[in-house]
Formats: sequence, C-alpha cells, structure tokens
Amino acid sequence: MPSNQSNPVVWFELYVQDMKRAKAFYEAVLAVQLEKIPAPTAEWGDMEMWGFPSDKDRARTSYGACGMLVKMAGAPSGAGGTLIYFGCEDCAVPAARAAENGGSIVKEKFSIGEHGFITLVKDTEGNAIGFHSMQ
Repeated sequence: MPSNQSNPVVWFELYVQDMKRAKAFYEAVLAVQLEKIPAPTAEWGDMEMWGFPSDKDRARTSYGACGMLVKMAGAPSGAGGTLIYFGCEDCAVPAARAAENGGSIVKEKFSIGEHGFITLVKDTEGNAIGFHSMQ
C-alpha cells in the first residue's frame, strides 16, 4: 500500500460467549493486557467489551487496526468468514501458547513466500484467528 494512504481497516470485534475465558486466552497468547471498554450508550444493555492495546489516533493513519472482544446477546462466536491476523515476531510462538491456553492449532506455521509466515488457530470461543510473522 502506498505510504500516502491510510489503513482502511480501523476496527474489528471478536464475539465471545465466556468473556472471562476469552480474555484470559488472548492475554496469555498475545502477552498483552486488555482494557475494559464501557458500552457506548445505555441501550446496549449488558454488553461487555475488552479492548486490545492500541494507539487509537495512530491506528487510523498507519499499519494496524483497533479491536476488542465483545459479549453481546444475539452475536454468536465461531467461524463466520472473517479471519483476523495478529502480527508477531515468530508466528509459531503465539500458536503454541494458544494450544497451551485452551485453543487449538488448525494449521502449523507455513510460508506465504516473500510475505512471511502464518499459523491458524481456534480460540476458546471457536473463532478462527491467524498469526503473521516475517520469520
């Protein structure tokens, strides 16, 4: 993508059924601390949200997107046609942590040519996610 264009992906949501379990999984696998996000308005009821670390101002103008885990009535988790990739140093490392923390490895680390390597896993909620690295 040319450097004068911004990343068009500005947000993602991973729907979960058990927030405590999902939060523990992502914090362990990605070695990050998720941040409690308040519901945008009272009409959202008992919606519970925990955001991934991000520089919200920078995310709109550079590589990367913001996102969060969301538990909401009527929003099932699981395979749904969208796959989110998390960047890392070596994609085999968070994939192994996923398996150690209640997830499962769907596809071990494999080359995508000059674009690096990826692994595919399922989280504790049945969501398929990927990890990408250049090594």
